[in-house]
Amino acid sequence: MNYEPNLSANLKMELVLSLRRAGVTDTDVIATMESVPREIFVPEAFRDRSYEDITLPIGHHQTLSQPGVVGLMTEALELDDRKKVLEVGTGSGYQTAILAPLCRRVYTIERHEPLLREAEIRFEELRVRNVTTKVGDGTLGWGAQAPFERIIVTAAAADVPPILADQLSIGGIMVVPIGLSDDFQTILKVVKTDHGLETEELRDVRFVPLIPGVSTGT
Repeated sequence: MNYEPNLSANLKMELVLSLRRAGVTDTDVIATMESVPREIFVPEAFRDRSYEDITLPIGHHQTLSQPGVVGLMTEALELDDRKKVLEVGTGSGYQTAILAPLCRRVYTIERHEPLLREAEIRFEELRVRNVTTKVGDGTLGWGAQAPFERIIVTAAAADVPPILADQLSIGGIMVVPIGLSDDFQTILKVVKTDHGLETEELRDVRFVPLIPGVSTGT
């Protein structure tokens, strides 16, 4: 794939304004999102809208979340260069590419194999080296690599997924959209303590549902 990233100052300013409107204040998150060319993660037909604060289709009935949501969820993870992160739902790889510079390593699972293969090409072209990928059922997490200090889920679950909560380390943070209705979903920030899970609602959203199983079709 050959890309021609549109990195104009006006588009970057639009992105920063979207992040600030969403309440994102972490300067590292904002700087990382400015540096990652969002347009290469969307189909060519939508590239002129890459920096608008909207959700965009990426195929296979999946979507790329609006920048404000990506920024808010990333900030809520409270990342640093020591954290090992599990991402459930690689999608186009955009969220992964935002996480990678902010943590030690990202383990990312995608149930749609064609999406993951396309994302891997983007990671290679962007020289993202601290990402490990797998085609698999994200509802099962990645037990062989658990525990994780941070977990991010990019599809909506009915409740905090218990298997993923089990793979979260004590003191760890999970960010997950909750709610299967199109009318009401909310992002939860979940902190695992010695006494259980503490949750905080961040904002209302609309995500595709978290579905078990693997899809290898085109």
